[in-house]
Amino acid sequence: MTATFKNKKSELAAKRWAKALIELALENEDVSKETILSNLIDIAEIISSSEELSTTINNPSISTEEKQIVICKIFEGKVIPLVYNFLFVLNLKKRLGILDNIIIEFQNELERLNNIIRVDVTSAIELNDDKKNEIKNKISEKLQKEVRVNYDINSEIIGGLIFNINDTIVDNSVKHKLDSLQKEIIKA
Repeated sequence: MTATFKNKKSELAAKRWAKALIELALENEDVSKETILSNLIDIAEIISSSEELSTTINNPSISTEEKQIVICKIFEGKVIPLVYNFLFVLNLKKRLGILDNIIIEFQNELERLNNIIRVDVTSAIELNDDKKNEIKNKISEKLQKEVRVNYDINSEIIGGLIFNINDTIVDNSVKHKLDSLQKEIIKA
């Protein structure tokens, strides 16, 4: 129960930080939002690739000042000033631990601004490229958005497709239809 609360709490905090960063990016027309995202991803990769750095950044017994020295040595001049200053403030507010969540939320905000939506499509068999493009184009046309599709295979659905769009599931699988039919027969 506590872990879920902490995750939800850090998710909400990450959304606030990501929105603040998007607002800074919108005010600063000279800076590409994609460059900001790229810099954030680079920072996260550098931190996660070094066990010593990751431990230092995430260790509450290491002072903010000591962490700032480490951040300066590693990132100053290697990322754009906006991102560097953002990292500086995250450290001061003791929020470096949610950087990965901030990156996810920043990417979500960026996609929302660019009218992009992510869709997961599950099929029983591997779809060829023509079918994938047809599905992507139909979804894009229906939603009036640019669509980024992630395809998955699950033979248990027997046939048809399952769509997951922003946590809304549209299940057109044969398995779902058979299950529904079975429930109707049982009721009758």
